[in-house]
Amino acid sequence: MSDSGGVGDGTRAVRAGLPAPVQYEPALPGPVFAAHYHLSGEPTGPYTYGRDTNPTWTHLEAAISELESPGEPAETVTFASGMAAVSAVLLSQVRAGDAVVLPDDGYQALPLVREQLAAYGVEVRTAPTAGDAQLSVLEGAGLLWIETPSNPGLDVCDVRRLAAAAHAGGALVAVDNTLATPLGQRPLELGADFAVASGTKGLTGHGDILLGYVTCRDAELAARVRKWRKVVGAIPGPMEAWLAHRSLATLQLRADRQSANALALAEALAGRPEVSGLRHPGRPGDPSHATAAAQMRRFGCVVSFVLPDRDRAERFLAALRLVDDATSFGGVRSTAERRGRWGGDAVPEGFIRFSAGVEDTGDLVADVLRALDEAAHR
Repeated sequence: MSDSGGVGDGTRAVRAGLPAPVQYEPALPGPVFAAHYHLSGEPTGPYTYGRDTNPTWTHLEAAISELESPGEPAETVTFASGMAAVSAVLLSQVRAGDAVVLPDDGYQALPLVREQLAAYGVEVRTAPTAGDAQLSVLEGAGLLWIETPSNPGLDVCDVRRLAAAAHAGGALVAVDNTLATPLGQRPLELGADFAVASGTKGLTGHGDILLGYVTCRDAELAARVRKWRKVVGAIPGPMEAWLAHRSLATLQLRADRQSANALALAEALAGRPEVSGLRHPGRPGDPSHATAAAQMRRFGCVVSFVLPDRDRAERFLAALRLVDDATSFGGVRSTAERRGRWGGDAVPEGFIRFSAGVEDTGDLVADVLRALDEAAHR
């Protein structure tokens, strides 16, 4: 799948952020473990102190910028986790007296952010993702936060429409791109000022590191975010940054298989009488499909659905053989969980968030259908 950036997604993912070749040096240099660097005279950089800069971050940030914004120059700031990246945007861009619009059906840690913003004197307004409902509370706001597809409900909103309305009113726009990844959608091309994500999930795909990032095309906005990282010290470790960059090479392969598996699973679940509330934006019958198809290039690995009650959901999860009962999503191994166990999402007790991995499609679908059968007869 190629685009205005000149090459296909797979080619870009494999080559992104690599330094110029040096004879007898590795294509991707190893992680740089350094708290300080040799530094005489004035501290003009590029590498001065380990909380400010690190060569391993530099390569990773360049790579993510290429993926999120292949057509125009952009700057990426990496963080120790997705929530560090989320907090950096919100807390570096707003001040007491400002109004911020958040989704009320987004990631379950967002209510914690709401509490902190309110404690700082920021007005927080919320509305659902579906139907572009955030438009109704946008007037006078300084920042609009969009999460599309939403987690875990998988609703989708029209980023172009919301961004245009926000900018007309003088607001900045941030889009949580965690579920889609840059290969699924590019918020900056859709009009957003910030593309924000947890790299813990699909971007790196192996469930072995925590990472977050913020990408924007405006250098001044990026500088504010970078300053916030320095102030709070929410920096990624060099090993995590190197592992993340290493993992990008397989992003297109993983994203394609996971998206195909998720769609096949959703189609199979559609025929099950015990399943209700089935959602996957790639399925033509999904309420969000038309909007998603207009702005997404891949529809992601997550499928959500509801089983009749908590006990049925727990029996289903226990019966799965190829799927781990675990939180998070986007990994090469399929995971599923009864989302209500955390208590932070407004979902039924039997709500399942399923993340399709890269297993053979037939094996994965067969395992899920068998587990549903077993759960129904106990």
